[in-house]
Amino acid sequence: MRGDLIRILSSVEEKANELKLEGFEPDVVLVGKEAYEFIKEQVNEEFGGDEEVLELSGLRVRILEELGGDAVVVDTKALGYAPAARRFRVVQ
Repeated sequence: MRGDLIRILSSVEEKANELKLEGFEPDVVLVGKEAYEFIKEQVNEEFGGDEEVLELSGLRVRILEELGGDAVVVDTKALGYAPAARRFRVVQ
């Protein structure tokens, strides 16, 4: 559904903006396998085809199975020394 895709993109942008306000530069969205499949289904339903999702709101997408139905917006350059990540729920 379009509403789910809008909710996900809004969450990515919200978390990225939170990080930017704190001086970080988010560059990656880590998504769990379950979350990725859900996002991919929503994107392909909206735009047709069976394409992989490589980017969300301008941020690269990487799959991290352990996250399950969640996603994390990350500044990979600051991750080791600062709280440069924001997590959110994708699959309700």
